[in-house]
Amino acid sequence: MLGGLAAFGVIGIGLVIVLLAWASISASNANNGNANNRNENRNTNVITNNTNTNTNNSNSDLPASFTDDFSATKWGTGDSKFGRFWYADDEYHMSSKEKTYIVMYAPSDDYNTENATVKVTARSVAGTVPLYGFGLMVHCAQSKAKQLEDYALLIYPTDTPQYEVIIHKDGVQKSLVEKTNSSAIRPGTNPNQLEVRVKGSELSFYVNGQYLTRITDTENFKRGRAGLYTSDTAEVAFDDLEISR
Repeated sequence: MLGGLAAFGVIGIGLVIVLLAWASISASNANNGNANNRNENRNTNVITNNTNTNTNNSNSDLPASFTDDFSATKWGTGDSKFGRFWYADDEYHMSSKEKTYIVMYAPSDDYNTENATVKVTARSVAGTVPLYGFGLMVHCAQSKAKQLEDYALLIYPTDTPQYEVIIHKDGVQKSLVEKTNSSAIRPGTNPNQLEVRVKGSELSFYVNGQYLTRITDTENFKRGRAGLYTSDTAEVAFDDLEISR
């Protein structure tokens, strides 16, 4: 799945990479640093490459547990005008361009998140916190109009750590749970285990085993895959993705 999403206006779509969905925030609005302004009107230009992330697999067809320690190259890699994706030291690394955010959806239906507990370890490599956070996505798929659709738990591991829960629907991103302080999040370069527990339409969010919040999947996105999200230029590394059903 290839996609481009302008967060505050229309942007041109350049080089694209298989399974890559990207988003760009214009400089005129990003300078205010308010991630909750990202629910403004946006246009999306999506290019597909014979890949459809809308999965019809039944949860019973999938293994009870699935792991990806990122020691093997499975996820998309390469450079685009909006960011970079690569493997290093058995981790999956992502870095967006300035004032942009990017996401990567999982490469196969093995990463289906329906009625699953999904965990991943994430860290800022240099301790710099991306402007719009980074984190774990669930129920990732393209809409019929080939727009992004998913939920995501984002963290901001500053000296006063915060988390946020967002949704993409028809290519539009907005906050469902606005930035909230949490002492469960480890600041700086410390790794944090992000977790989403899915039971039917209920999504519960955890960091390092501690409960944060829950939402209801009112959009019925349950058939999607896991995904990863980051923003701005800070390098972020992901490791030890686990899915249990």
